[in-house]
Amino acid sequence: MSYSDYGPGYYGPPPQSHPNGTTILVLGILSLVVCGVLGPFAWVMGNKALKEIDSSGYVYENRGQIQAGRICGIIGSIWLILLVVLFGLAITLGLVASFSSY
Repeated sequence: MSYSDYGPGYYGPPPQSHPNGTTILVLGILSLVVCGVLGPFAWVMGNKALKEIDSSGYVYENRGQIQAGRICGIIGSIWLILLVVLFGLAITLGLVASFSSY
């Protein structure tokens, strides 16, 4: 009986998932779809998780998931800022228009 040569085996512990990966991704997606207020939370949590991953020297299998949630959080935060600015502009123009009609 002969065994196929599969090359050297993998040494060390198997890669793990970062515990906040799913939370960051869900917050990022919800900031785009439902509530833009969640965007800054996904952004900050994503930055913190990426720093933890980089400083640990350990391989996490869900780094891409964290990056995707962070990017969704950034986009959700930008949309939130734009909506607040546009809402403020609409209120200001409405007040100016109401006072100028007198």
